[in-house]
Amino acid sequence: MLKAVILIGGPQKGTRFRPLSFEVPKPLFPVAGVPMLQHHIEACAKVPNMKEILLIGFYQPNEELTRFLFTSQQEFKITIRYLQEYAALGTGGGLYHFRDQILSGGPQAFFVLNADVCSEFPLPEMLAFHQEHGDPSSLVILGTTANRTQSLNYGCIVENEETNEVLHYVEKPGTFVSDIINCGIYLFTPDIFQHIAGVFQKNQQDILLEEPANGWHRAAAIRLEQDIFTALAGQGKLYVYKTLSFWSQIKSAGSAIYASRLYLNRYHITHPERLACNQDGGYFILTVFHVQQPPLIAIPTSLCPQLGPNVSIGTGVTIGAGVRVRESIILHGASLQDHCCVLNCIVGWDSTIGKWARVEGTPSDPNPNDPYAKIDSETLFRDSKLTPSITILGCNVTIPSEVIILNSIVLPHKDLNRSFKNQIIL
Repeated sequence: MLKAVILIGGPQKGTRFRPLSFEVPKPLFPVAGVPMLQHHIEACAKVPNMKEILLIGFYQPNEELTRFLFTSQQEFKITIRYLQEYAALGTGGGLYHFRDQILSGGPQAFFVLNADVCSEFPLPEMLAFHQEHGDPSSLVILGTTANRTQSLNYGCIVENEETNEVLHYVEKPGTFVSDIINCGIYLFTPDIFQHIAGVFQKNQQDILLEEPANGWHRAAAIRLEQDIFTALAGQGKLYVYKTLSFWSQIKSAGSAIYASRLYLNRYHITHPERLACNQDGGYFILTVFHVQQPPLIAIPTSLCPQLGPNVSIGTGVTIGAGVRVRESIILHGASLQDHCCVLNCIVGWDSTIGKWARVEGTPSDPNPNDPYAKIDSETLFRDSKLTPSITILGCNVTIPSEVIILNSIVLPHKDLNRSFKNQIIL
């Protein structure tokens, strides 16, 4: 029997995702047409003998989260529960706090996945790897290869190339350690809780001597990466399974566009029914097929909307004649009026882009000439200026006709009256 745990974090972790996280918790933001978490749940549900999926975080339960859990259970025919932390306990603290629920039913092993990653999720391969390597109580980290410079932004793994044992682990080192990085996807056995308990007890002893009144909460905040993996490396209990398939973090809205592209390209194999493909006018439309187009009867092909590549369209969207959309996410209820152009953007719920308007951002893609390049962690400002990135329109934003919005972030419920460039519009 197996279980899976998905760590979804909490609201203060979504600051780089604003203004989109104002309307929906970041783990439920649609990437490639479905909530971000659905990709994780779908991968877990496909693993044989998977009995339960647990979500751990400190979001307040709300109608949207409850509805998502209900529909996911119905669709994937598996028990899914949300366990709410009383505070941010870290990646290891949340697991330890809910260890009884995780161990209920006696699972032989369980997967742990961070919600803010996109991947092909090679979970069956990790399971087979675990059975072939080390003793039954060993732990497995999913790893991938990054370039030397970008590896400094991740957990770095030094392995024994013959056995794949983790010999050394450093989280975000100051100098180059290894080009194998931690993907935030793990396979644990119940023995992990013995290691976490040792850290918890040590934290209690150290902190109670300093701050007796606040010792419990600080002792319970445990990080898998720094507190557990670093200590277990080199002891024959930690192994790395390296994947050659796609992987990326989803820390910001710009990285959501890139993740959407990765998933959409994968849909050709896994979910061709989610794609609408056409080649009218020489363009290949690659979009989740929920678009509601206005009647276009007996018009020239040149006036047909040109969607793609890598476009995700939500339900209830209206798209006018001659519209051009590329590398973008258009959310539920948006309206793209005749001949507007949307490039490298996220258009928020119920937003309107007027006729002949142009809304464009700068992509945050990895270097296409480097096979090991990852998407960079974006900083909002550089040299006191807004860093050029994708353009984001919050919900219910109105862009008037014949204006240009470039590399800007527009907060919800704004009715603009002119063009903007490189600005946050409050």
